Amino acid sequence: MIHVYLDDQRPCPQGFALAKNAEECILLLESCEVDILALDYDLGWNTTETGMDVVSWMISQQIFPKRVYLHTSNSSACTRMYQMLYTAKPETMELHPHRMPDDLLWQIATDQGTA
Repeated sequence: MIHVYLDDQRPCPQGFALAKNAEECILLLESCEVDILALDYDLGWNTTETGMDVVSWMISQQIFPKRVYLHTSNSSACTRMYQMLYTAKPETMELHPHRMPDDLLWQIATDQGTA
């Protein structure tokens, strides 16, 4: 089981696999069991891909990680991604409209678990 961090600019937290674009993120979701997925929306100036592409793909394929954190600074995009995921997610998936808490990042970085 892995943790995935989708972002084109922010540094990837320790213990996470970095996806710099939607395509890389989708490949990880297809090929691995994902515990935590941290999603950014805006993925660079030279692309039309966004975190919404990942959200749409998850919904269309019915492939969901155990937990999703939306760490984008684009508040309107965060709201849209949250609403789409909330209506389609399985009951067992946790959905958080904010960045991961520091204590969770510390647990993962120090390999103390992901609870």
